[in-house]
Amino acid sequence: MKGMRKGLPDIPPEERTPLVVLLLEIINQQQEEIQRLRDEIAILKGQKPKPQIKPSRLEQPSVPPQSSTADNKRPGSAKRSKNAQLTIHREIPVLVADAPSGSVVVGYEDYIVQELVFQPQVTRYVRQRVRTPDGQTVLAPLPAEVLPGQHYGPTLISYILYQYHHNHVTQPLLLEELEELGIAISAGQLNRILTEGKDSFHQEKEALLPVGLEVSSYVGVDDTGARHQGKNGYCTVIGNDCFAYFASTASKSRLNFLEILRGPHSDYVINDVTVGYLEQQRLSKPLVRKLCTGPQEFADEAAWQARLAEVGITGERRVRLATEGALLGSVIAHGVSTELVILSDGAPQFEVLVHAACWIHAERGLARLIPFSEPHRIAIEKVREQIWVLYQDLKAYRTRPDAAQAAPLAARFDALVNQKTSFPSINGVLKEMRDHKADLLRVLERPEVPLHNNTSESHVRDYVKKRKISGSTRSEAGRRCRDTFASLKKTCRCLAVPFWTYLLDRVKGLGKVAQLADLVRQRARELTPKLVPAVPTK
Repeated sequence: MKGMRKGLPDIPPEERTPLVVLLLEIINQQQEEIQRLRDEIAILKGQKPKPQIKPSRLEQPSVPPQSSTADNKRPGSAKRSKNAQLTIHREIPVLVADAPSGSVVVGYEDYIVQELVFQPQVTRYVRQRVRTPDGQTVLAPLPAEVLPGQHYGPTLISYILYQYHHNHVTQPLLLEELEELGIAISAGQLNRILTEGKDSFHQEKEALLPVGLEVSSYVGVDDTGARHQGKNGYCTVIGNDCFAYFASTASKSRLNFLEILRGPHSDYVINDVTVGYLEQQRLSKPLVRKLCTGPQEFADEAAWQARLAEVGITGERRVRLATEGALLGSVIAHGVSTELVILSDGAPQFEVLVHAACWIHAERGLARLIPFSEPHRIAIEKVREQIWVLYQDLKAYRTRPDAAQAAPLAARFDALVNQKTSFPSINGVLKEMRDHKADLLRVLERPEVPLHNNTSESHVRDYVKKRKISGSTRSEAGRRCRDTFASLKKTCRCLAVPFWTYLLDRVKGLGKVAQLADLVRQRARELTPKLVPAVPTK
C-alpha cells in the first residue's frame, strides 16, 4: 500500500553469514539516506523532520552533580553582591517630603539604579584661523581625542566594530540602527569604518600565531567553510586556552595548513625534519639524496619550484610531498618545536609533527550508526559504553598522571578495539580507532593534551554563526578583517579581556591594554606546566 514501509523478514541466526549482515547494513544505510532526503523535503514543505541523533555521551558526567547546599539549589547560584563592583557616577539625595514637625533623621538607605545613556552626541569644533605678521595662515589643531580624518568619534567607531564583529549585526541592519539613533552615515562610510585603516589590528593578529606556537606544548586545530566572492573556501583555526588564530584560504590541504603554520615567512627549508618527513611519506630515496645535495634554503616559491625542476622532481604527488617537507622544515627552522602536539578531529591534513586525535570524533562513528535490529542496537550500546568507561579513566589519568597506569590503560584500549562483533559496521569503527591508537592515547605520554578538540570547535563556532548570518565576503579587505577580528575577539576571551574594553583602548590609542601577544605569554606562564614546551618522549 502507498505510504507503508516494507520491512525485511526475520533472518535466523544460522543464516546470518557475514555477507548477509553486511547487506543488511547497506540496506539500512540506504533507508537512512532516503529518510534524510525525506526530511529535507519535509523542511521545505514546512513539516517537522525526523529527530536528530543525540550528541556523544563522552563529555557528559556519569553522575548528575549534587548540590552542596541544604536547600538543594544549583551550585553557583548563591546570592552575591553585584553593587560592590559598580562605579557610582552620581549620587542624588532623596528627602522625605512634608515630614511631621519634630521628626529626626535616623539614617539613609542606598538604592542603586543602573542606566545606559544611549544617544548621539554631535560636537562642532570651531577652529580659529589666524594670519601671522609674515602673512602665513595658521589653523588651530583639533583636540587629541579626534581621530585624524574621521568625522566619527572613537566610541562610535568602537561600537560599530563591536556590533559587527561581536554581535554579528549585518551591515544593512547596522546602517539602519545608526540612522534610527540619529547618526548621519552612508553605507560606503560604514563599510570603510569596518574594513579600512585596520593595519594596527592586522599586525596585532599576525603576532599571535608565532607567540602562541612558541609558548604552547599543544595546539588544537579545526576548519570550516568560508565562502569568498561567491566561491567555496575554508577557514582554519589554530589555538588553545591562550589564543585563537583564524586564516581563510581557498584550500584545506596539508600544504595549506603548513603554509599557515609557517606564518609570515615565505621560505622553503631542507633539514633533518624535512628528510624524516619525506622518508615517512616514502618518497624515492634517490630524489631525497638529490634534495639534500646543494642549497638547503630557498627564499620563495619561485626559487623552490626551480630547485624541484633542477633535481628532476616532477609529477603531482612527488612535488606535493617534497613541498610539504620543505614547508615543515621552514616551520621548524623558525622556532616551532618538533614536539608540538597538533590536536585535531582526525582530518588527515593536520597529521604533522606529533598528532593527537579527538575521542569524541572517534566515538561519533558509533553514535551515527542506525541499528537495523535489536541485537545490532545492543552491540552498539555495549561498545559505546566500553569506550565511555575508558574515556572517563583517561580523563582521570590526565588530571593525575601516574606512569604505572599507562600500560594498563593501553592494554584496555587494545582489548576494546581488537574485539570482533557480528556486525561489520561496528568492527569498521573499532578498526579505525585501532589504526589511530597512538593519536588517541597521546594523553598517556603528554597529559597536558586534552582528549577532545572542544576548544577548537568552540573557537570556530562563532565564525560559523557569522557565516550563516552574513554569507560570504566580497572583498579581500573584508575577508582579512573577518579573520583578524575573529582572532582578536576569541583571544580576548581566552585572556579574560573584555572585547569592548579592548576595542575602545585600541581605537582611542590609550595603550592601557597590553599587546595581546604579551598577554598570551603571561597566560602561558600562569598555566605552567600545562602549556610549556614538552620534553621529548623516549
